[in-house]
Order: sequence, then C-alpha cells, then structure tokens
Amino acid sequence: MSLFRERWFWLIIIFAMLVVTVPFVVIYLVLLLPPIWGPVFFTIGLIIVWAFVSGYKDWVTAKRKEEEEKRGSVGSN
Repeated sequence: MSLFRERWFWLIIIFAMLVVTVPFVVIYLVLLLPPIWGPVFFTIGLIIVWAFVSGYKDWVTAKRKEEEEKRGSVGSN
C-alpha cells in the first residue's frame, strides 16, 4: 500500500501515459489541419524540434566533456 503513496510511482505512471497519448494527439491535430497546410506545419515543426534536441544533445556532451577535463586537471595537480 505504501507504493501508491510514493511520488515517483505516480510520476512514472503519468509520464508513461504521456508517452502513449501525446503522439496520437499530435497526429490527430495534424490530420485536422487543411490538406495543404498540415504537412507543411508538421514538417517545419519536426525540423525545429529536431534542431532543438540535437543542439541540446551537443550542449550536454560538451558540458560532460568539460566536467571530465576539469576533474582530470584537478586530480593531476
């Protein structure tokens, strides 16, 4: 019974539901758009999101590398 009182349990449940439902909502909204503008908006949105995620990944990788170099230089002194 204490499992149902844990915050992380409900966060996992909510995020799992979002992973399943958000793609269906996005596809439904794209299909509601007019036939000419639907694919255009979807493609532009996909490019923007892809660029944002790629930039974030590069930033995280550079930050991790910087932290490792900082730890390496502190340990060698």
